[in-house]
Amino acid sequence: MTDRDAKEMKMSSIWIWVCALVLYGVFSLWYNNWRGPLTHAEIASHTERFEAGGADPELIASLRKFLETDDGGEFYMVNLIRLHPGEVAMPDTGERRPAREVLERYTGYFMPQVFKRAGHPALLGQAAGGYLDRANVEANPGWSFAGVVRYRSRRDMVELATNPAFRPAHAFKMAAMANTLAFPIAPPVMFVGPRVWVALVLALLASLVQIATNAGRSG
Repeated sequence: MTDRDAKEMKMSSIWIWVCALVLYGVFSLWYNNWRGPLTHAEIASHTERFEAGGADPELIASLRKFLETDDGGEFYMVNLIRLHPGEVAMPDTGERRPAREVLERYTGYFMPQVFKRAGHPALLGQAAGGYLDRANVEANPGWSFAGVVRYRSRRDMVELATNPAFRPAHAFKMAAMANTLAFPIAPPVMFVGPRVWVALVLALLASLVQIATNAGRSG
């Protein structure tokens, strides 16, 4: 191999890793919140929208406190859901369908919108039994399943929740669910979250491209 070939291989390797870093930078720009916490004006505006929509005053007070303590970081929403047994009426047609199918009309709109804002499911599973421990809480209504959704920021969540275009889809959620309970939690300790595995995948791809490129040049 000549000195020129060695230099070309070195430059090729550098560009491969630069591209990998640029791609991870693009991912980071999308996945992380760079706009900071909600402003007082934003909090007031979103709270007024919930009040205008006739939301429960207790829920509005809880929401306001949640927004006022915004640290600009990600959070996770825990959702407990009990579906109506049997079939329910579709809000748009009145046709009776299993509650799970009706809920899918909601999630089919909801999850793509969440993903656009760098949100995604972190955990989802059907209930495998009733409460195994309970103290000073209401009896188990018979939860169907539980889900945990990651949100990039509180701003993303509240903007989605107050978007008028979201209301038609929300009707499918209310039709399908007999009971629901949702509350936010701080980011859990995750040893292999998207920030890690995206970096690992890009590093693996860059390594494979580098090996293939160098092998082609050597051959």
